Amino acid sequence: MPIRAIVFDVGGVLEITPDLGVTAKWEQRLQLKPGELDERLHGVWRGGSLGTLTEEEVHTSIGEIMGMSAAQVDAFMDDIWAEYLGTLNVELTEYFRRLRPKYQTAILSNSFVGARRREQEHYHFDELCDFIIYSHEVGMSKPDRRIYALTCERLGVQPAEVIFLDDREAAIDAAREYGMHGILFKENAQALADIQACIQANAP
Repeated sequence: MPIRAIVFDVGGVLEITPDLGVTAKWEQRLQLKPGELDERLHGVWRGGSLGTLTEEEVHTSIGEIMGMSAAQVDAFMDDIWAEYLGTLNVELTEYFRRLRPKYQTAILSNSFVGARRREQEHYHFDELCDFIIYSHEVGMSKPDRRIYALTCERLGVQPAEVIFLDDREAAIDAAREYGMHGILFKENAQALADIQACIQANAP
């Protein structure tokens, strides 16, 4: 079955997102034990990733849970977003842009409430592809089988007609189990070669 659609992840793929040490910095600032910050904010991070909390509720919850002032929360979230957005993977982004109109294209991202606006301001991802599925907007995230089904439904294709590129093995494994052609992103040259090989292997 020929490839008709190609779907990319964002963080770690279209965005280069190294660990900037934000968590360690704030744990030190708040005099917390290693791992304590994310442990205490687990529910907030989950709520923001599935859209059950608004941005305002995220900020309020962090302040209440951590005993931080509004100014501290703003500074903390500025650091979080700087790490989240990273920098643009220019080579891969330009390749992704050129896939249309020969292929349908989409972005599938485990995101956080507020991501669409910020990524649009920084990178204009919505101009690269046919649509973007953000986990915080649809209330489900990879590796949930339903989010792959939703992606194929919106593309109007069968799973076997889709290539999906992601940097997380769990997301790729789930995509393959659903019937998509999952490619694990390690670096640009490898990813581009693997995509082209997959296209050729499934040519009519």
